[in-house]
Amino acid sequence: MRTALIIGASRGIGREFVRQYLGDGWKVIATARDDASVAALKQDGAHAIKLDVTIAASLAALPAQLEGEQLDLAVYVAGVFGSYAGATEAPLAKDFDLVMHANVLGAMQAIPMLAPMVEKTGGTFVFLTSVMGSIGGADSSMGWMYRTSKAALNMAVRAASFDYPQAKLLAIHPGWVQTDMGGPSAPTSVHDSVVGMRKVIVGLKQSDSGSFHSFDQKKIVW
Repeated sequence: MRTALIIGASRGIGREFVRQYLGDGWKVIATARDDASVAALKQDGAHAIKLDVTIAASLAALPAQLEGEQLDLAVYVAGVFGSYAGATEAPLAKDFDLVMHANVLGAMQAIPMLAPMVEKTGGTFVFLTSVMGSIGGADSSMGWMYRTSKAALNMAVRAASFDYPQAKLLAIHPGWVQTDMGGPSAPTSVHDSVVGMRKVIVGLKQSDSGSFHSFDQKKIVW
């Protein structure tokens, strides 16, 4: 049985990853920040772990909780958007810290913990990013904290890919999705986004490690 770890699975895209992989017969280990979400994930059939990626001690406890597991796939979904303000407004330090801790630092702390486990299976480590983090594709400053965090995450994934050559590391844009973050008017359903991302994951070659893709199988400019 193949095993997937979904980090940030309380709702939306993360929860849908859990549902789909469970439906395909995978063993799924899923993390969430609160007790109610952990209980709901267990009810779905996942092996649920309470984890807050913005707290270093919480992340540091994860490897012990995964002892003996084989990770064919790890997906870092956790993240926050923060303010929609653009470059005409300076970010508040507390808002900047929240966005950067969730979107960048958490991922960078997770990589050396989990990438060796993914390498052992020749598996894939996926990080949900955004086209808003594309420097070449930027067309406004709206949400510039989020944009900056995702550009930093993209670099972290690209750089780490050189240190873990037996794993495939991927930065992936899930599309504009009908989640709490994306809103109800977004054109892509959570189900379709995850179906598309799973197709990308299955189609990856080792030479694709460290690349930036969209859920619709297009490569995105850095």
